[in-house]
Amino acid sequence: MPSETVHILQAYVAGRGQSLKAEPQVGCKTAEEARRKAERLAPLRLGVVAFSVTADVEMGDYDEHPLILFKSGRLPPPWDED
Repeated sequence: MPSETVHILQAYVAGRGQSLKAEPQVGCKTAEEARRKAERLAPLRLGVVAFSVTADVEMGDYDEHPLILFKSGRLPPPWDED
């Protein structure tokens, strides 16, 4: 299967102590949709990141360098890097 670009929204809520807990990832049809959803969700979650990544979904092989579309709030590594 050839590689394709996938657009993903990942939100984080409070975990135990100071840790963050990832909510299930949300796949989006376009980068713009992922960014818009992340912007709307940002005030409601501790952290939100929307990104695009090239992947062979069937093999579970994802590029190690995603393109960040939007990020806000507290995020775990590697999303916390600027």
